[in-house]
Amino acid sequence: MRVLITGGAGFIGSHLAEFHLERGDEVHCVDDLSTGTLENIAPFRDSPEFRFDRADILTWDGLTEALARADRVYHMAAVVGMFRVLTEPEAVLATNVAGTERVLRCAAEAGSRPRVLVASSSEVYGPVGTHRLDETDALLVHCDTAKTQWNYALSKLAGEALGITYSGSFDLPVTIVRLFNTTGPRQSGRYGMVVPRFVRQATLGEPLTVFGDGLQTRSFCHVGDSVRALHLLCESDAAEGEIVNVGNDRAITVLDLANLVRSMAGSSSPVIFVPDSEAYYHGFVGIRHRKPALDKLKRLVGFEPEHTLEDTITDLLAAIRPTAEGARATG
Repeated sequence: MRVLITGGAGFIGSHLAEFHLERGDEVHCVDDLSTGTLENIAPFRDSPEFRFDRADILTWDGLTEALARADRVYHMAAVVGMFRVLTEPEAVLATNVAGTERVLRCAAEAGSRPRVLVASSSEVYGPVGTHRLDETDALLVHCDTAKTQWNYALSKLAGEALGITYSGSFDLPVTIVRLFNTTGPRQSGRYGMVVPRFVRQATLGEPLTVFGDGLQTRSFCHVGDSVRALHLLCESDAAEGEIVNVGNDRAITVLDLANLVRSMAGSSSPVIFVPDSEAYYHGFVGIRHRKPALDKLKRLVGFEPEHTLEDTITDLLAAIRPTAEGARATG
């Protein structure tokens, strides 16, 4: 099988590439390296079945040819992370909307009908009050606070609409996945990703910075489980034209997460609280709960997570600790 991954040097994209190379597939990744890194693909970059192009998905002149050759496309290219969302609002809309439209349009024009998976996000649900988010739930945007905070959610929702439209109008086999806090090795904390940030802070002996009151709940999914779920959905005819949550439905408060990381790291780092207005900006709307309903995912492909949150933290500690300790030693 020939696989094309946009955003393929990113955190999830690189794990998808590794997964398919281990299966013996041909993998072609494209990434502009704005968030992804060559380090992420270094373990398999010399594989004869692997190809990498550094390019912007909005302007890459090799896209049509790559799509014509692909049997499967994972469209992962996006501007991600709340810090980038707030500081690069124009890039969020351009990449996440126009980039998705270009991929789908070129895939439809290619005539080869590759299986396309479009990565959306749990952010599309907005600040709803429910503890468990189902694909059929109404989505919420606060119009009176419609600042750049919502650009990411709106851009991902636009990507979903494009995917469903191309699926219906051009008979393109598309599946939309709403990813819930995928985490694990190769993820960076510098754009606001909380688990690797906590792990690095605990390893360095720095304070663990909890934004807000720490009582907001999140559900974290090991990247290995997310990759397996994405593959299974691409294998399923029943998932064509569907929007599906992908994640782990174990919820934990951010404060409890910080304390769990401290305990597992054997760290004496204190936990400090940073107001949302200081971490982001005045008027920022925090999301209180973010837990996926996985009934549809289980019904379609029989998916069950194989990794616990403790497994994920253990893997992150193994990945981050050597570099963090090296940085502390050279401090």
